[in-house]
Amino acid sequence: MTITCVIMAGGKGERFWPKSRTNLPKQFLNISGNKSMIQQSIARLEKLVDISQVFIVTNGLYAELIKAQIPHLPHDNIIIEPVGRNTAPCIGLASILIEEKFPDSTMIVLPSDHIIENEEGFVKILKTAVEVAQDNKSLVTLGIQPTYPETGYGYIESSEDKQVINELDVLKVNKFVEKPDLPTAESYLRSGNYYWNSGIFVWRTNVIRKYIQELMPDMHDILETMRTAIGTSEQSEVIESEFVKMPDQSIDYGIMEKVKDIHVIPCIFGWDDVGSWTALERINELDENGNVIKGNILNLDTKRCIIESNGKLIATLGIEDLIIVDTEDVTLICSKDKAQEVKLLLKELRMQKLEQYL
Repeated sequence: MTITCVIMAGGKGERFWPKSRTNLPKQFLNISGNKSMIQQSIARLEKLVDISQVFIVTNGLYAELIKAQIPHLPHDNIIIEPVGRNTAPCIGLASILIEEKFPDSTMIVLPSDHIIENEEGFVKILKTAVEVAQDNKSLVTLGIQPTYPETGYGYIESSEDKQVINELDVLKVNKFVEKPDLPTAESYLRSGNYYWNSGIFVWRTNVIRKYIQELMPDMHDILETMRTAIGTSEQSEVIESEFVKMPDQSIDYGIMEKVKDIHVIPCIFGWDDVGSWTALERINELDENGNVIKGNILNLDTKRCIIESNGKLIATLGIEDLIIVDTEDVTLICSKDKAQEVKLLLKELRMQKLEQYL
């Protein structure tokens, strides 16, 4: 059975503004290392499959960026979403196109903008997840072993029903839960059977299509209309006209929270979703005062700050717990406890018709 990989790369990375911009979002930036995040994602997957089996779902804005950064990716493996409609339509569209090219395949679905330190361990876990998905015809997800009470992630609660496959625990899922408040997150950490929802899924293509038909019938009907046009001269036109009818819904809400037969593999492989500026504290070395410093910086009596310069000297004195990011046309100054709310600034820019800074 063929393994295919679907990378979701249509996001704008708004919580990483002003470095992540509409025309060059986070997944195309070098956040850690000398490759962009999407290039790192491709390199990891090429340890498992041939590049011809990797598909990237994105929007029309980023097709040329993908071609430039991943020139060896086949052109037909770039799947364009006419509009953004969340992860369920994204995965649904990929599934019908992959079914035509690789019938009876097993899909690995993952975001384009994650940091993974132990790539060999990651590939080993993916191979096991594929094995479980193929043998049991169940949906499989990777759950990250939590190391602190994070309130910005959804969680997965596992049951005590456990198998050991390839020396890895494979647990039945009790339920998916939304982002918790701090006391709830602390209780999840203590319980030992809650995992961060990585957004990485593995399933047989025909199995996820079956669940879409059963649980999201309206979306299934739209996908079937698109499927009949695949390979014809009308394919692009039909996908464009039909995709806008899709529900704006996540795969978690539409499918994962409703299906009973799901397995989770607990993982520890140095994972981070780099969701906001504070992630830099987790993936970079800190100086003696707990700062992350990049670029031309002069700092005195500065503690627990994240400061990034675009070339201009940034001098700080007597500050704590701030994020300062300087780009060519924007400087962000933000308290670290507001890092998850950077999107509010973008909303205000739109209201003030300052789209040139987005």
